[in-house]
Amino acid sequence: MIDIEESIYDHPKYYDLIFAAEWEPEFNFLEACFEQYVDRKVTRLFEPACGTGRLIYRFADAGYEISGNDLNDKAINFCNERLTRHGLQQRAVVGDMTQFALDQPVQAAFNTINSFRHLESEKLAVKHLNCMANAIVKGGIYVLGFHLSPIGVDACEEEYWSAEEGGLKVDSGMWLQKRNKRRRIETLGISFDVQTSDKKFRITDQLKFRTYTWPQFERLIDKVPQFEIVDVFDFDYDIENPLAIDDQCEDAVFVLKVR
Repeated sequence: MIDIEESIYDHPKYYDLIFAAEWEPEFNFLEACFEQYVDRKVTRLFEPACGTGRLIYRFADAGYEISGNDLNDKAINFCNERLTRHGLQQRAVVGDMTQFALDQPVQAAFNTINSFRHLESEKLAVKHLNCMANAIVKGGIYVLGFHLSPIGVDACEEEYWSAEEGGLKVDSGMWLQKRNKRRRIETLGISFDVQTSDKKFRITDQLKFRTYTWPQFERLIDKVPQFEIVDVFDFDYDIENPLAIDDQCEDAVFVLKVR
C-alpha cells in the first residue's frame, strides 16, 4: 500500500466521509439544545473550525442561517462547493477561531469533535472563548464537545472508524504517540486507509491536542465570565440524560450559556 504523509485536513473528501457518517444524532441533539436552553427562536448559527461543514450543510438545508470558519482553505472550498451544489448560500470563510468577529450575533454555536483542543495554550483557549461570547447573543448557547483526560483511570488511547459510500471506503485510526503532562499536550497519530475501485493508499498525519481534566476546564471557564456551564452530556447525544460530571469523565459535551 502506498503511504502518503500529508495533513488529513488537506483531504476533505475522505475526512468528510469519516466524520460526517453519523451526523444525524448530533444534528438532532443540537436542535434539542436550541429548544431547551435558548429562550428565543434560533435562526442563526455559527460553527468555529467548521472543517468540511458536515453539519453546516445539514443546518443550511433545514433553513437555518449558518456560517463557519476554518484555517484550512481546502476544507472551506469543499464546504462551500457542497452548499452551492444544493442551491444554498456559501457561508464558510477561511479564518482563525481565536480572532474573528461576526457581522451579526447568533443565537447558538457549536463545535463538537475536539477541534477546540487544537488550541495548544491557555491564552489561545481564552481568546477563542472570548470571541465566541462576543459572537452569541445574551441567553444564547455554545455547545462544545471534546475528550477530557480522566483522573485516576486509564484514558482511551486509540479509536477506529470506517465509512463507505458510492464505491469509496475509508478506514481511519487514531492512536496516542506521546503525552507531555507538564505542557498538557498529547501527540496523536492518525491514518486514513482509502480504497476505491482501482486504487488503495494510506494517508498518515500527526495531531497535537491540549489536554483538559474536568477541574482544568472548569477553571478555564472561570476566566471567561460571560459563559456559564448549564449542562453536560456525553457522546451519546441524549438530551434526556445530562451527565453528572466528575474527575473520571472522558467524553463531554458542554452547554455553555452567555450570561
